Amino acid sequence: MEKTKYGFWKVVDYQFNEAIEKVTEALNIEGFGVLADLDFKATLKAKLDVDFKPYRVLAACNPSSAYKALQAEEQIGLMLPCNVIVYENDNKEIVVASIDPIANMSSIDSEPVQEVATLIQGKLMNVISSL
Repeated sequence: MEKTKYGFWKVVDYQFNEAIEKVTEALNIEGFGVLADLDFKATLKAKLDVDFKPYRVLAACNPSSAYKALQAEEQIGLMLPCNVIVYENDNKEIVVASIDPIANMSSIDSEPVQEVATLIQGKLMNVISSL
């Protein structure tokens, strides 16, 4: 697994649609549901008539952790849910990446929020590692 300043990612050995299924299954195992599935390839074709590589954003939510964060910081919803992306890179490899919730919420000065971010980071890292 590779890491950036704001997320972590991995090239996986799956076809694109299979990767979506595997990611969704792994998210479910870690207690996440997918609130939205944004298909950028289809949207960009429909709205701009451009061809774009396969690229999906899965808006994942762990309800119990989201509830704790919302209790601690009313406007934390601006940073929720946790996005997980699946896309085909320029080398025709399938990449799965996740936001790093610790980096995402580092500007919030709240110990309970940071505790939730740490918990969710571990869960999302488990998702990526399991693929």
